[in-house]
Amino acid sequence: MVTKDTSSLVTARNILTGLRSIMASPGNAQTKLNQVVETIAGAVGSEVCSIYLLREGVLELYATQGLKQEAVHVTKLAFGQGLIGYIAKNAESLNLAEAATHPDFQYRPETGEDKFHSFAGVPIIRNQQAVGVLCAQHIDPHKYAEEEIESFETAAMVLAELISNTGLIDEDSVDNPDSYNNGTDRLSGLQLVKGKASGFACFHQPRVKIEHTVAEDTEAERHRVYSAFDKMRSQIDHMTNQAEFGGGGEHEEVLQTYKMFAYDEGWSRRINEAIDSGLTAEAAIERVQQHTRMRMRQINDPLLADRMHDLEDLSNRLLRIVSGQMGTAATLGLRQDTILVARNLGPAELLEYDRRRLKGVVLEEGSLTAHVTIIARAMGIPILGQVKNVRQYVRENDYLLLNVDDNVLFPRPSASMQDAFEAQIELTNKKRAAYAELKDKEPVTKDGTRITLNINAGLRDDMKMLALTGADGIGLFRTEFQFLVAAALPSRSGQLRFYRDVLHAAGDKPVVFRTVDIGGDKPLPYFRASEVREDNPAMGWRALRIGLERDALMKVQARALIEAAAGRVLNVMFPMIAEPWEFDEAKAVFEKQLDYLHARGKQLPLRVRYGAMLEVPALAECLDLMASRLDFLSIGTNDLTQFLFAADRSNPKLAERFDWLSPAILRFIGRVSKQVDELGIDLSICGEMGGRPLEAMALLGLGIKRLSITPASIGPVKAMIRSLDLGTAQEQLQSILSDPPANPRATLEEWAISHEVELG
Repeated sequence: MVTKDTSSLVTARNILTGLRSIMASPGNAQTKLNQVVETIAGAVGSEVCSIYLLREGVLELYATQGLKQEAVHVTKLAFGQGLIGYIAKNAESLNLAEAATHPDFQYRPETGEDKFHSFAGVPIIRNQQAVGVLCAQHIDPHKYAEEEIESFETAAMVLAELISNTGLIDEDSVDNPDSYNNGTDRLSGLQLVKGKASGFACFHQPRVKIEHTVAEDTEAERHRVYSAFDKMRSQIDHMTNQAEFGGGGEHEEVLQTYKMFAYDEGWSRRINEAIDSGLTAEAAIERVQQHTRMRMRQINDPLLADRMHDLEDLSNRLLRIVSGQMGTAATLGLRQDTILVARNLGPAELLEYDRRRLKGVVLEEGSLTAHVTIIARAMGIPILGQVKNVRQYVRENDYLLLNVDDNVLFPRPSASMQDAFEAQIELTNKKRAAYAELKDKEPVTKDGTRITLNINAGLRDDMKMLALTGADGIGLFRTEFQFLVAAALPSRSGQLRFYRDVLHAAGDKPVVFRTVDIGGDKPLPYFRASEVREDNPAMGWRALRIGLERDALMKVQARALIEAAAGRVLNVMFPMIAEPWEFDEAKAVFEKQLDYLHARGKQLPLRVRYGAMLEVPALAECLDLMASRLDFLSIGTNDLTQFLFAADRSNPKLAERFDWLSPAILRFIGRVSKQVDELGIDLSICGEMGGRPLEAMALLGLGIKRLSITPASIGPVKAMIRSLDLGTAQEQLQSILSDPPANPRATLEEWAISHEVELG
């Protein structure tokens, strides 16, 4: 086997030189494949090299050097079967010192492979789908060097062209336009940006077909890539400068991060190295892009994966430019109301579309923290993500009904479904209009109790919702959003400007800043992976636990918040408090920064109010010990629920298992409400529970008088409050909790209807 100090460039060149000669030589396809495996095995010093190709839906051994020749065209594996099937199914490389240790390993006796231990395999990809596998094996249990794997990947690209030209690829198995399922009338996904929309399906991007992979003139190919990079960067600069959202927002930081990727020298260097190995410009870009896709599939960190999606977007753009195949749905123009369908989408690509025609987006991938999600939210475009195999069920120009509020897409709906959907939209618009009329009206119950309604926020752009909703203030400002969208840790000066902007936008309304709540389901891409990957991240190193250990992180944020709030009241809330000493240490960080700034003559806040989030149930047992320390307390119902029930809220199997209106939750909150009232601590609820009218009614019945909810929930909850007799509701809650019925939710709904409470 080749030693690790062997250059990948030399190895790849040797392979490509051999493959170029084979492609130009006479002979049938089988003869050429036999020569290919012999050439590759010799170039990397491997005892076995084999090629499996997709034929009639299975992976068939087509050529081998080192295994038994009688196994050729006899050994066949289904997608997902054995190591070969695993590679093809996942379009992912494998590099194993001991093949038999992999859970998908299957021994095929007819091949005579029992004496080989090392195994390396890469997918042969055509039109973004695996059409075969190239693999190598060695007697000694030793991993192949990284440069050898890269050489295999380069060889697989050329192989894809060779077997396509010789007709060996089973095109029907790869891309059959008749495989669409006409019987599917409902596809589900993940809610990324709420909203409803209808329109005609439009596929974002036609495939760029690479006709030639081996370069004739390396310098000419390099010049083509340089020119394409210049053009792409010019396009990105133009789009980021022209993007209009109305006011600042985190989306602007997203675009700057995206722009940074476009100018990344490491990315362009890897493409140039692929050209040096002998690939054309198109093949070099695709080669690096394939490697990136494989890395994305292996990344458990969702935020780092989202950054990789940005690089995928840029790769697609660069490939279209260098190939001259620039015809995307955006550049061709939208001629009707459109629902865009894509595997994934980058932020700059979304900005290319006509906002008058683009009504919604459906993604086969996508996540809540992806850059395109943040941009779409700022643009007001609903997105449904993680719609599996959507491109198999939807055709170009199909009429679609998109209801992201209910996480569903209806392709090719019937006339009756369209009528019902339009009626829903009309009803939604009427309700929105009715809620808008409540903006300037007080959230006062029928018996005269004033309820404080605040909103949750995390972006600059969210601040405009204060005026639009008539909310009393910001009850929860999630400062981690600024950290999550950045490519590096935000500086103190950057945080200072951001917090000043937020406070300025709030005017005389209060803002409660929660210190950075990262870790768990919100890892930072620039933290070391070993620090954020945990078996049970919800109960691990997260929120204040990180802040107290990474004290520099918290000191910088404390100083920025204090300086930003000069001359006004600063409200600071610490997340994930379990015991009093954690609160004391967090408060001490702020107090030291106050002393530091005072000693230097800086203007300070008029007052700093310190609060805690009650998410960990243990804190409820220590409230009497903290009465003199706490200015306010906020119950975070999302985390509290999962901790009380030991149920991961991100697990879809448990999502509907535990009800917010169960006696366990209501009794817990009721006890806390009574205790803090006696201790004189201000109490509020922040979390999804308070944003639902029925649940909010129950909370008011437990004595809660402050809610911090999403801006969209202000109208429905205010309507409920103004229709509620609070005293009667409190009596009903006490009755339910003293002798819980079998279905508390149904009981509360019946009570609300009978008492004409507006539930939306």
